[in-house]
Amino acid sequence: MRDPTPQPPLASCVAASQAPTPPSTEPSDRPRQIRDRLPPGGLFADLHWRIALDPFPLPPPLAREIESLGRVLLQFYRAANLLYRRSIAGKAPDWVARWLDQGKPPELIAWQRDPAFRNEVPRVIRPDLLLTDNGLAITELDSVPGGIGLTTWLYQAYRETAPADAPPFLGSDHAMREGFAGIFGAAPRVHLVISEESATYRPEMEWLAAQLDPDRFHVRPQDFRNWQDGDAVYRFFELFDLPNVPAAAPAFQAARDGHLTLTPPPKPLFEEKLLLALLWNRHLRDFWRQELGEAFLQRLLRLVPYSWALDPTPIPPHAAIPELGLTDWHQLKALSQRDRDLILKISGYSDQAWGARGVFLGSDLSSADWSVAVDQALANWPRAPHVLQRYHKPALTQTAWFDFDHATPVPMPGRVRLSPYYFVVGDRDAARPHLGGVLATLCPADKKIIHGMRDAVLAPCTVAP
Repeated sequence: MRDPTPQPPLASCVAASQAPTPPSTEPSDRPRQIRDRLPPGGLFADLHWRIALDPFPLPPPLAREIESLGRVLLQFYRAANLLYRRSIAGKAPDWVARWLDQGKPPELIAWQRDPAFRNEVPRVIRPDLLLTDNGLAITELDSVPGGIGLTTWLYQAYRETAPADAPPFLGSDHAMREGFAGIFGAAPRVHLVISEESATYRPEMEWLAAQLDPDRFHVRPQDFRNWQDGDAVYRFFELFDLPNVPAAAPAFQAARDGHLTLTPPPKPLFEEKLLLALLWNRHLRDFWRQELGEAFLQRLLRLVPYSWALDPTPIPPHAAIPELGLTDWHQLKALSQRDRDLILKISGYSDQAWGARGVFLGSDLSSADWSVAVDQALANWPRAPHVLQRYHKPALTQTAWFDFDHATPVPMPGRVRLSPYYFVVGDRDAARPHLGGVLATLCPADKKIIHGMRDAVLAPCTVAP
């Protein structure tokens, strides 16, 4: 959940300032104009990022692919939801539900299985897309993402400072605002309940609420319960954090009883990276083909790196783990560094399951450290499942940020992660995903794992000429 996660500021990173300045014809003035547009309280709690000179340009074919991807991901969520329901009903392999339920408390499993939430899927879908030499790679799906307010503000700031001949944006601040507001339907009041664990993101949501309608949208603390019939609650906390969120159970109860609209639903399966491993599991190929259709299935298999669930259950002596040729997961530890272009990460339901925490790149570790990571992942399977994924190295690209200390642009070769925000508006069969915007996170070229580190450049996206 929630990455981007900028770190404590460098002196040359973006900082809040005062009144906006008008657009200028001097390219070096644009970063100052953008900095001047920051709200006085900032967008993150004392955290900052580097300002790009310009938005990040995407080739038109890539922009079109991102625009159409929301339909595929919404259908994948619907299919995953159906797979889980069939598994608990005995109409699909029982190990599917067992994998997705393990490590969860009984009361959370009960919420996930409650008939009131039977068909509910998250209404904000944000994939993490790495731009590689071979195209896009979907490494994760986030249903409780941070950055909605930030991305809206970036589009607004870069639009207001754009030169007359600037290329068109892919998305807009208007589409971000309208998309987010649209997921709540006609609810007269919307309560954005933010946990203390997510407090870093409170400023961006406060700014967004004020931009939308301060009489309708309200940022609330984790103990808020003063909603009324017909209101909506946006759950800005992950389900592992329920014991620390007093508002959670009452909100779930009110939503179950029909008094509230709640999104995302209390269904931890959507916070599990295991879903991508299930996509690749050959035992489920016929199910995915039937529920996704051949075109959507092949598109996902092209975009999602091969992924495995690190289930330590022994396999028959004549069998092997697909793609790897191993007969036991412990044999991962004996792979050479060259063969360890693999990402090992915790699946979900953990405070280590977001940002760059709990993520290990095998080729970047010593044999001893890799062995420790593998042993811990296998030992933690019953409580905190882990997944293994092929590492697709992001392509090298060029950007530039503005160093305010030295009043100069700084070219930066880097690697980029693209984070589109799709907002699901409408109910049931009428629900449609709408692309609001795309956040580009560019990290220095020597970084192997891309996230919102303090030396990252954040920018909206345009469609290149």
